[in-house]
Amino acid sequence: MKTNITIVLISALCLSATSASADITFADRTDKLPMHSYDGGWEHFVGGGVAVFDCNKDQKPDIFAAGGENPAILLENQGGFDFAPAPLMPLIGTTGAYPMDIDNDGRTDLYVMRVGPDVALKGGPDCTFTDATTQWGIAQTDQWTTALTAWWEEDARPVIALGHYVDRKDENGPFEACDSNTILRPSQSGYVAETLAPGHCALSMLAGPDARGRNTLRISNDRHYYVRNGQEQLWDIDERRFLGDADGWPKLMLWGMGIASTDLTGDGRDEVMLTSMGDQLMQIANADGSYSAAPFDIGTYAHRPHLGDDGRPSTGWHAEFGDVNNDGLPDLFIAKGNVDQMPSNAMQDPNNLLMQNLTGSFDEVSVTAGVADMARSRGAAFADFDDDGRLDLVVVNRRAPMRIYQNTSSADNWISVNLSQGTSNRDAIGAAVTVNGQTQHRRIGGGHAGGSLVPLHFGLGQAKDAAITVTWPDGTTQTASATANQTMTIHKD
Repeated sequence: MKTNITIVLISALCLSATSASADITFADRTDKLPMHSYDGGWEHFVGGGVAVFDCNKDQKPDIFAAGGENPAILLENQGGFDFAPAPLMPLIGTTGAYPMDIDNDGRTDLYVMRVGPDVALKGGPDCTFTDATTQWGIAQTDQWTTALTAWWEEDARPVIALGHYVDRKDENGPFEACDSNTILRPSQSGYVAETLAPGHCALSMLAGPDARGRNTLRISNDRHYYVRNGQEQLWDIDERRFLGDADGWPKLMLWGMGIASTDLTGDGRDEVMLTSMGDQLMQIANADGSYSAAPFDIGTYAHRPHLGDDGRPSTGWHAEFGDVNNDGLPDLFIAKGNVDQMPSNAMQDPNNLLMQNLTGSFDEVSVTAGVADMARSRGAAFADFDDDGRLDLVVVNRRAPMRIYQNTSSADNWISVNLSQGTSNRDAIGAAVTVNGQTQHRRIGGGHAGGSLVPLHFGLGQAKDAAITVTWPDGTTQTASATANQTMTIHKD
């Protein structure tokens, strides 16, 4: 096992990272939102996702938030941190949603996950949506959908993987009653549903290159319900099989809630963050294609509340990397909160904001930054809601108001990169973008019950220019250069 993590970004960038953790501040702008919370009985102990995307092409990120037994809500970003409810068909029983262009018409659609039949919403002008579930031939089941990821193969439309939680019809449940998962494959008649089994109560899925560089489907599962006959899963997309010990994928069991990934070491391979009840596990991608647990002193395990006197284990949900102060080093937010009234885990469980430093370890700053909320947080997202080059934060809470925070930190230079290509997979899902030595992958999935489709944000430190390389989904590469402090779109040659 490695004893430390060495950041190998361009030296000049690292040396120029001057913003101190003490300068990290967020202003609570929740008063700009209508009252909204995620609520419900045991079927909504999990979920509570948020999707962030531009639904009206005005270059400002908008928000969809699940409501559980409350109606889901769609909020149009009107600028200046003002958000107005947009018309949305009544959606009850939602657990979360992911944005993607399902029909390749250039407008972002929404796949809405529910306890019961899911709903696919076709995006229209001015943040309008229509139910296209039947039109697109998406099979309807009564399953409890809690996870999603998507990728493109030969067809113009995405392959969509769905993770299902407990089989509510199993009379012997809920323990040892995990449902199977589903892969929706596009066909001439719409979508064909394939069963992906065994399922171990999936709460997060993420498709993309693993440490070997192969496209895989990672599934994080909740041991609370699979108890002993399950594990974390890695499914080879090309070979259509689960990996095991012989593939360098040893058995790993945890109370999996969410997945986040980014390249922390500058080698082009993503490290993976797995949230859980207890340890939040960071996996380091090794050169031989395997993963190893990060050393404890990296500061990301976050296994107990960092505020207050409740010493019971934390419960982690959504995790997301983002460069909060634009110093060129990805930071990490973890949404925390008790399942509901679970006595084995902390009730007062503040969120984490972990700032990466030049040694590659992380420092907790959520209290001084103003985001250490004690509510039962679930889904979350980083996005630049006010177009000032700093990542803001939105958090969905269970039985407490959704909150939004404006990043008011001292920050360095930045650049945000959007991708566009052809008439299929228009948003270039599966592409890798490298800026001044930092690499991010364009993906759909991960997190907890929700994700974003916004430009990739890169901190530049004191650098005033960005050297950009895009590796498109077909493997071709394209280079570009740009001055700092702008959002740009790169179109495939």
